[in-house]
Amino acid sequence: MSVLCGWDSEFEVLRNQRNPGRSGDMNGRCKSLVIANGGLGNSVSRTLLLKVLERYGSVEALLMPPNKPYSFVRYRTKEESQKAYVTLNGKEIVDDLGQNITLYLNFVEKVHWEDLRPPVLPPGLMIVEEIVSPEDEEKILQSIDWTDNSVAQNAQKSLKHRKVKHYGYEFCYDNNNVDKDKPLPGGLPDICHSILEKCLKEGHIKYIPDQLTVNQYEPGQGIPPHIDTHSAFENEIISLSLGAEIVMDFKHPDGCMVSVLLPQRSLLVMTGESRYLWTHGITPRKFDIIQASEEQKSGIIISDAGNLTLKKRGVRTSFTFRKVRRTPCDCSYPLVCDSQSCHQSETFPSFPENDKEASELEQEYVHRVYEEIAEHFSSTRHTPWPQIRAFLKALPKGSIVADIGCGNGKYLGLNKEIYMIGCDRSQSLVEICRERQFEAFVCDALAVPIRSESCDACISIAVIHHFATAERRLATLQELARLLRPGGKALIYVWAMEQEYNKQKSKYLKGNRDSEEKELHLNSGVLASGLLGEQNPGTSSQISVCSISTINDLKDRGCNVNEVINSKLPVHTNRTSFHSQDVLVPWHLKRCQDKHAEPLKLTPDLEGPHNPNPVFHRYYHVFCEGELETSCRMLSNISIQQSFYDQGNWCVIFKKL
Repeated sequence: MSVLCGWDSEFEVLRNQRNPGRSGDMNGRCKSLVIANGGLGNSVSRTLLLKVLERYGSVEALLMPPNKPYSFVRYRTKEESQKAYVTLNGKEIVDDLGQNITLYLNFVEKVHWEDLRPPVLPPGLMIVEEIVSPEDEEKILQSIDWTDNSVAQNAQKSLKHRKVKHYGYEFCYDNNNVDKDKPLPGGLPDICHSILEKCLKEGHIKYIPDQLTVNQYEPGQGIPPHIDTHSAFENEIISLSLGAEIVMDFKHPDGCMVSVLLPQRSLLVMTGESRYLWTHGITPRKFDIIQASEEQKSGIIISDAGNLTLKKRGVRTSFTFRKVRRTPCDCSYPLVCDSQSCHQSETFPSFPENDKEASELEQEYVHRVYEEIAEHFSSTRHTPWPQIRAFLKALPKGSIVADIGCGNGKYLGLNKEIYMIGCDRSQSLVEICRERQFEAFVCDALAVPIRSESCDACISIAVIHHFATAERRLATLQELARLLRPGGKALIYVWAMEQEYNKQKSKYLKGNRDSEEKELHLNSGVLASGLLGEQNPGTSSQISVCSISTINDLKDRGCNVNEVINSKLPVHTNRTSFHSQDVLVPWHLKRCQDKHAEPLKLTPDLEGPHNPNPVFHRYYHVFCEGELETSCRMLSNISIQQSFYDQGNWCVIFKKL
């Protein structure tokens, strides 16, 4: 079995390579093993696993990827790895939860781990360690009487995942707000005043809070990801962690996830972007994944698979202080601001009722957006998808291939033995292609200036889902078929509504924005459950006008096509499941330092003139299962060769008859 897997960069790559002329096993030639069922993802800590592995020899390195149910070990000698394989393969051990699990081992031929780029804390987030002494910690914890159910001085609730008490003002979970006209009697506990005065003196806060929420978390309890309501509280939110440490997860709307260790007796300070834009939450579990080295006391949990372990949670009590807001929030993040939401509904378009409206929608929410985000978009699209690479590599030498909607051209130079030409609706993306010495030109997807039946193959990667009606989407398929010679093939990718398929979440749901820079590469039929790469494998901006079929054809075939006529298009929350097929997907623009051009005012009410990172919205129609295949079958001059699902995308390969 040949496996390419991750390994910490401080360890050199194993030089054992399989002899191409031999097919025998490699048990006697490798020092490294993969251990299935022995990982952080199924409650096996580094300490426990090392104790088991060291019985059979000297362990040089142990790699435990975060949240994965497997790990990798390298012994000092091949004989020691052989002994561990013979003895441990199929052996039961007891994990850190006291449950019996069976380990399965196999040899690893080649190991390589790419350097990780350390993430950074969300802007505006700060952790102050040892803000109180152990003695003060004990006094504060004893001041909270969880056995007293009286609501005379505070509002106490027993929620599903934790115990909660409120002081100053009660936070109402039914509307995620406070009644500013009904303060609770008694105010904040007296014991908190000295802590708040210290925070004010040291510059951690600018004003004294008047609302306190106390949460008690038992091991296994947590709180869902959320943003504290903008209209309810002012900018500064501080949270004191007592009794035990915890790992809190912060998530940006574009999917970036940062896990932060909050030590016991530390103060978490959230202001600005970290308070208004990033969600924060605690995953309900009994163990946290933390750095194995003892040097780190707080901060980001880096996904260094060679330095991670499990730590059992204790009972943590958090004291979260806020200042009740008396005026509407005017923050720079209106898309997630309830005070400014009344302006948002007036900005977003309705689903088009005719071809003219569809064309206007696509012009505003596809064409113009890609012109503006082209440079940033291109910087996120550089890793070819394996299935697309395989399709292009399998074409005969000298084939003529058209990439319709080529984006930044990442597939144009993939196979040097074929002749590829690309086209895209975005002038800016085509210019990027030309800078890379690729052949590309600007055109509409339904008006490609290439002679009929002149291409041996075509690819359309993440293009058709930008068309606003079923008729227009079908017309793009007809144009692909026109370009192909008889016997030529087309590969098509569109975004899927089903981002969780066969009980597997797509990379889109699980990924973050740094996935291409720091990624555990696993090319194995046993370990790798899906293909690696970006979720959207090369979105372009191809749109044109045509009318051929109707949406009823898809409904008749059983597709779950949502009707949203006469309704506003919903704004999708990035890295979450889709709840509608026709959506606006936010793109958080990050400009290069040397680019000074003003952004197009696509949503002026939302962004404001001073937002350094404006948000643009791209229109998408996400395809339900069977919808793309059904559309293809409406063409009389093609036959479908393959229809499959690839990491959140529906894909079809068809052949021209």
